[in-house]
Amino acid sequence: MRILVTGGAGFIGSNFLNMFVPRYPEHSFVCFDKLTYAGNPLSLTGIDSAKNFSLEVADIADGDVVNRIFGDFRPDLVVHFAAESHVDRSIHDPGAFVRTNVVGTMQLLNAARALWKDPSSSTARFHHVSTDEVYGSLREEGAFTEDSRYDPSSPYAASKASSDHLVRAFHRTYGLPITITNCSNNYGPRQAPEKLIPLTILNALEGRELPVYGSGGNCRDWLYVDDHCEAIWKVIECGQVGQTYNVGGNEERTNIDVVRALCELVAQQTGRSAADVLGLIRFVEDRPGHDWRYAVDSSKLKRELGWEPTLRFAEGLARTLAWYIANPAWVKAVQAGEHQKWLEKNYDRRLRTANDGRTNS
Repeated sequence: MRILVTGGAGFIGSNFLNMFVPRYPEHSFVCFDKLTYAGNPLSLTGIDSAKNFSLEVADIADGDVVNRIFGDFRPDLVVHFAAESHVDRSIHDPGAFVRTNVVGTMQLLNAARALWKDPSSSTARFHHVSTDEVYGSLREEGAFTEDSRYDPSSPYAASKASSDHLVRAFHRTYGLPITITNCSNNYGPRQAPEKLIPLTILNALEGRELPVYGSGGNCRDWLYVDDHCEAIWKVIECGQVGQTYNVGGNEERTNIDVVRALCELVAQQTGRSAADVLGLIRFVEDRPGHDWRYAVDSSKLKRELGWEPTLRFAEGLARTLAWYIANPAWVKAVQAGEHQKWLEKNYDRRLRTANDGRTNS
């Protein structure tokens, strides 16, 4: 297969590529990424020289570029990770989220439809990776199913809900072969330091304050990123066209419990007092529209495709902490913005062609 992975230099996308590029040398993979603050080419180190891998630096919202890449590569499979995904950023600049998450998704769908002119007679597939945040907030009981009503709270969640609707509409209107997964909160290696778990790990290691929104009682279902990637591949291989599958970790924790667990782990790893690390916690003003609880029912995925998560949360947290401790160069480069300087140093051809309108990096 020829597999186009959008957002492949981001957190989940880079873990997906690091898992499957070496596993399937018979497939060709193209990483299609704009390399914004969240797209880190350093996360592709180790596969960037593989014969079955290449990188295209471009913007999915640029229709001309999308059409060129589809025309050149002619993918059999699109795995669509690319998205603006940080809720706080969406509150300050919702327009950027609409452009990437809605307009960008539409450009990809248009290109796929044009390429796969008779999708019913091919093995083509457009797999769209989404989030449980499209469903809104739960109270103390219940879990989201694939039939839960959409009720997004943040501009980020609303933009992802819109992209989900577009993907389904292209299936129902044009027959485009699609599948969708809506996942719970991911964690693991290569996640941007602005997210809760890596932020807590790095601040705790450096002895800096650990900010926690509100009372810390907001609850999330945590899914280790490798389990999520395996679920996506299972849906691509075996999922029914037109269907949506929820992917959860079955590991609900409040934010304050996650932070405290990380404090204990950091104390164990560094020989510091647990009380000293826990003392770094600071409760800060809650963000607007902060959803109280997410929980995901993955029983459809288990029942129909045989997938379920394999890694318990305690072990996943320990693995995640160990990765950040073992990769200080990656951390320092991201904190210093070195991954953005990589683009200027190593991909100047794309930067030059951006000026004549043929790509937008």
